[in-house]
Amino acid sequence: MSYQNLTIDRHASVFVITLHKKPENRITVAFAQEIIRALRDIEARLGPNADGCVITRGSDAKFWCTGLDLDEADTNPHANADGFYPLLATLLDYPFPTIALLTGHTFGGACPFALAHDYRIMNAQRGFLSMPPVNLGLHFPGIGALPRLKLRPQIARKMLLEAHKWTGKEALADGIVDELAEGGVEGMLEAALRLGREVAPRARMGVYAALRAELWGEAGGRLRDISYVHGRAVGTVAKAKL
Repeated sequence: MSYQNLTIDRHASVFVITLHKKPENRITVAFAQEIIRALRDIEARLGPNADGCVITRGSDAKFWCTGLDLDEADTNPHANADGFYPLLATLLDYPFPTIALLTGHTFGGACPFALAHDYRIMNAQRGFLSMPPVNLGLHFPGIGALPRLKLRPQIARKMLLEAHKWTGKEALADGIVDELAEGGVEGMLEAALRLGREVAPRARMGVYAALRAELWGEAGGRLRDISYVHGRAVGTVAKAKL
């Protein structure tokens, strides 16, 4: 398996996808499709009814992901329909548990990318989490589904309507992340691997994705409805850029 902007490492039944798209792991169509391909390759290697878990991490302590490459939409109006939306839909329908290891800053579209994972571990020492579509003029049908389904109403409001910027401690207190980890990138990885080994057996009976859909299936459906759609506009173009 060959990839341009990521690497895959295996630790028994736990796979680690490390994002390497410099400088900030911004999501383009090609990058989103590469992550989807990596997820499908891992799924094939694990096979059905197997223990398994996937961790998605950044390559350094500065950035996990800073969301979408907003410049791509200037030349490709279908960029998100062909990349970002299918990526989120893939994670929400994935047959194995997933962990977002937020090694650094998590901005913009990286927030729903993180929320599409089952678990989130955030850097305890540095990095902010913020989703500012209200400041950028961005919207797509279903943009609020993951915050609404996974977070308390007041926290979802802070994320979507107030563009609040969370520290790790604040994100843990507000229930956005499940754990904080220290020790730099490698120390954080050890924390994620411990969780990964704990949850990997939950895929064994082959119903993990079906049970997840009972909780968050509405979000997956909204994203599938706008994936690969070219006949109509399924989102706004940013009026401002970070």
